[in-house]
Parts: sequence; structure tokens; C-alpha cells
Amino acid sequence: MTPEDVRAHAETAGRVLAELGRVVLGQEAVLREALLALLARGHVLLEGPPGTAKTLLVRALNETLGLSFRRIQFTPDLMPSDITGVSVLGGGTHGEFSFRPGPLFADLVLADEINRAPAKTQAALLEAMEERGVTVDGVRHAMSPSFTVFATQNPIEFEGTYPLPEAELDRFLLKSSLGYPDAATESGVLARVLTGFEAAEAASFGITRVLDAAGLEALRAAVRLVRVQPPLLAYITALVRATREAPALTLGASPRASVALLKLSQAAALVDGRDFVIPDDAKALATAVLRHRVIVAPELELEGVSADTALKSVIERVEAPRG
Repeated sequence: MTPEDVRAHAETAGRVLAELGRVVLGQEAVLREALLALLARGHVLLEGPPGTAKTLLVRALNETLGLSFRRIQFTPDLMPSDITGVSVLGGGTHGEFSFRPGPLFADLVLADEINRAPAKTQAALLEAMEERGVTVDGVRHAMSPSFTVFATQNPIEFEGTYPLPEAELDRFLLKSSLGYPDAATESGVLARVLTGFEAAEAASFGITRVLDAAGLEALRAAVRLVRVQPPLLAYITALVRATREAPALTLGASPRASVALLKLSQAAALVDGRDFVIPDDAKALATAVLRHRVIVAPELELEGVSADTALKSVIERVEAPRG
């Protein structure tokens, strides 16, 4: 890529973030993580209490990109066919079956409250996320090239929620945590409501479309061209491997986490206007990539030590390359 190409891509990404920031207030880090994951072709898990703009974030992102969008409300009685689709008998003389796609067949899919779904439905979603396709009656149906799942979940201590299996958690490129806004931000939300803003009505967002499917694909292709020097590869490897040796963690991250951190670091470099990765790219994203892939030792968890706290000390002990 030429410097002009890099600058143009960074400006486009900056416009997307600016539009998102007009709708979702006080969540700049989460907005950035969501965009980076989309550029890195990965799925996102959003965790936070009800009412912290998880659904609004995905709706706003869809308005900015102009992609096809579907929302699926996960409930205990949701069946796999409800999300993947079904084969229905046609009305012709030969009585042939045809496939009727489910709501998973969209560019951006919001899987709302995913941790309320039964295991079979979660398994169907897992296949779609990993294989970017679903199998119905022995026939595979491919998803769109832009297919990305943004799953939301309430913290597991909330009633009616169940922890996701480690295998499914590992399929999410990163996990973003959303908390309650500060007083100034919450006042800003109320002020916007008085001017006509409605979270359920995309027309009230006032978003200017920045990209389309072709533009998104061009940005994704540019991300893959971002250079990563051998010392940076070694640093990313060391960050992930350190989680497997940390006494504070009983489960470390898999090699899939290394791949995720590499791709996200490339996306971060491009968004920041560089065609090369620096250590700070990987370090800044390590917690988001690792927090859902590790398990804190039980004795520390009883003391209130979170995955983020444990990871902070692990990440700080890994020496970053210099020069």
C-alpha cells in the first residue's frame, strides 16, 4: 500500500467511528473494538448490564455501513431451525424441497442475550460462526462474505442466564465489556432523547452512511497487507503463551487467541494510519482478546479477582520488543 492508500483507509475508518460516537455516547473503546473486529473478519461478544447500549451499538454500526441486518432474540425455547432456516416442500408437481433461509443469513447479525439460548441452538450458531455456513438436511448453505455476529449477553449472575461453553467463547475474536455511563454521559443521553432520539428507530440516529459492502471488503483487504515484523510475532505469541503459565489462571488461551490478536493488531495499525504493527497495538488489545478465553483460579475468584485484573499483571510481565 502507498502512504496515500493508508491515509485514505484511516480517514474512512475515522469517519465510521465518528458517526458511531454521535449515537453511542461514552463507549469510545468499545466502538473501536467493534470496528477492529469487523475489519479483522471476526465475531464480537458484548457483555454488560441491560440498558448499556449493546443493541444500539450494532444498530448504529449497521446504519453506518449500509449492510443487511437481522436481530435474533435468544430465548430458552429457540430452536436451531429458527435461526438457520428450514427446508419446505414446494408446490410444484414433483414435490421438491427448497431451503428457506433463517435470520442468520445477513451481513450483520445481532444475537441478543445469547446466554439465554439452549445448547443445540448455540451449537448451530457456533457452526455458522466458525464455518461461515450452515448445514440443513445434509446441504451446506454459505453465509455472505460480510457475515459477522455481534452477540450480547448479560453478566452471568443475572437471572435466567447460563455461562457459554469455552469452545463457543473461543470463536469470538474479542469480548467487549460495557458498564454504566458516568453522570455527564447519562445526562447527554437524556438531552438527546429530548431532541427526538429513539433507540428503537434508526431514522432518528442522524447517521451518515460511510461505507457499503464493497468498501468494507476493501478495508478488510488493506488490513491483511499491514506488515508485522518477526519480533512482533514473537511478542504476540509470548503474550498468549504467558496465560498458560500464569499461576492466577487455571485455563490459558488457545492458539486461536494468537491469530485473533495478530489480525486485530493489523486492523488497529491501519485505523491509526500505519502500514505496520507496533507493540502497543497488541498490548492495548490483549485484554479484549483474552478475557473470555481464560479462567481465573478459584481461590482468586473467591477473593473478587476478575479476568481483567489477572490478565493485567500477566501482560505487564511480558517484555515488548524495542526498536
